[in-house]
Amino acid sequence: MSVTTVPLRPVNKGGLWILWLGILALLGAGAAFAMNVTPRIGFETVKAGTGPSPTAADVVLVKYEGRLADGTVFDANEQAPMQVAQVVPGFGEALTRMQKGGKYEITIPPALGYGDRAAGPIPAGSTLHFTVELLDFKSEAEVRALQQMMQQQMQAQGGPQGAPQAAPQP
Repeated sequence: MSVTTVPLRPVNKGGLWILWLGILALLGAGAAFAMNVTPRIGFETVKAGTGPSPTAADVVLVKYEGRLADGTVFDANEQAPMQVAQVVPGFGEALTRMQKGGKYEITIPPALGYGDRAAGPIPAGSTLHFTVELLDFKSEAEVRALQQMMQQQMQAQGGPQGAPQAAPQP
């Protein structure tokens, strides 16, 4: 068996730039493709709020109504406290974009909601629609401090743990 060698001509510097531009164009097209297939939430501001937005470490107080695509209401609450980090990913992402006092319409695709599993009245693969008002939010440390203060006040007043009991009637 014989090997035939073929001499290669060196690539000129202009050719290298064209090669690099081609690679960058391919990478850019790949990134654009990835952005188009990555699920995203729908987020519309109905009434703008003011001030900073909550972070994933915060606890929010919201008024909300959750609906399925056919308009069926699956959940609603006038004052619901929730930790941003403990809700479904799409809802958490939306909360971090809100401002206190604002009202928002959110659409969460299944991949950022409950996915392929059912959750109570929500069928598997459901797109979720919410109307949400951000009433207030506090850091987790502020919430713990408030809880501790309330617990101390209850103990000082003879709350549930140390409540005096009525004497038995004769």
